[in-house]
Amino acid sequence: MIQLDPAKLAKLKTAEQLFTERYGEQGAPARVAFEERALNWYYSEILKERRKELKITQKQLAEKIGKNREYIALLEKGKTDMQLSTFITISQTLGLKFVLM
Repeated sequence: MIQLDPAKLAKLKTAEQLFTERYGEQGAPARVAFEERALNWYYSEILKERRKELKITQKQLAEKIGKNREYIALLEKGKTDMQLSTFITISQTLGLKFVLM
């Protein structure tokens, strides 16, 4: 069994403290930009993993949605934003359904 030292644990920073130090308080421009990039990456990963599950290449997906392979590569790397309409088109093409609440 691993024994944790409560005194050492108390000195550790929370994720919120680390984010605040690096990107500023909630609502700060740098923090908002980071959160947008993080969400973009998250949703891109979901789409990429589904594409791979279906054994569809980037080129095949691009052809199905009327885009070029380079665009799909940029999306999957989180290097570009996608419009909501593109996200929905890719999701539907991959057989995914998202619900907005």
